[in-house]
Amino acid sequence: MSRWLDIAAKTMSVVLYPLFVPTYSIALFCYAYSLHVAPMNGSWIAVAILGTFILTCVLPITAIWIMMRHGQVKDLYIDDPRERTMPYIYACMGFGFWSYLLAAILHAPLFLTYIAIGATVAIGIVAIINRWWKISAHLAGFGGLVGGLFVYCIGIGAFPTVGTMILWFGLSLALMIARIHLNAHTPAQTCAGWLVGMTCTALPYCITCLCVR
Repeated sequence: MSRWLDIAAKTMSVVLYPLFVPTYSIALFCYAYSLHVAPMNGSWIAVAILGTFILTCVLPITAIWIMMRHGQVKDLYIDDPRERTMPYIYACMGFGFWSYLLAAILHAPLFLTYIAIGATVAIGIVAIINRWWKISAHLAGFGGLVGGLFVYCIGIGAFPTVGTMILWFGLSLALMIARIHLNAHTPAQTCAGWLVGMTCTALPYCITCLCVR
């Protein structure tokens, strides 16, 4: 039983690796927007997804790989908090360029731009906290995805169904358990990471909507 739990926890940690989540998010929200609001141009979606993947995944992972080759970090998970500062800086740069891509080049729907900016801020906050406490980047990434779900729903004037909320909160809980099972984080570190990601992604757009109204 323990072996299968290990496999499940490691699989979830790989699939929901923080640098993969923005690409999942952009694909999910573009599909949902096309389905529920208005069809989006296929070429635009392809450029948005590819640009997101390159800027938020390929570039940071390449930087980490180079650091691994030079012995500055041990692996992609970077379990040692002392090794995380530079990878976080590279990730922040990639996420910043991603926000610029969506806002200034692709002129994406406002909710998508806010999600990208919020994710960038979350990475910066996690990087700062990590200097003293090993907050979970995995949960920050997934919390950002959940926050993005609420931003999307507010943006189209809808409310997530009960089933949708159960699914996303259930996946959040499963990822928390996986990271704790692997001794990567404490429960407090996973909860804090999720709250940082969710708050940074959802709060700015919510405040903007309230101010406009």
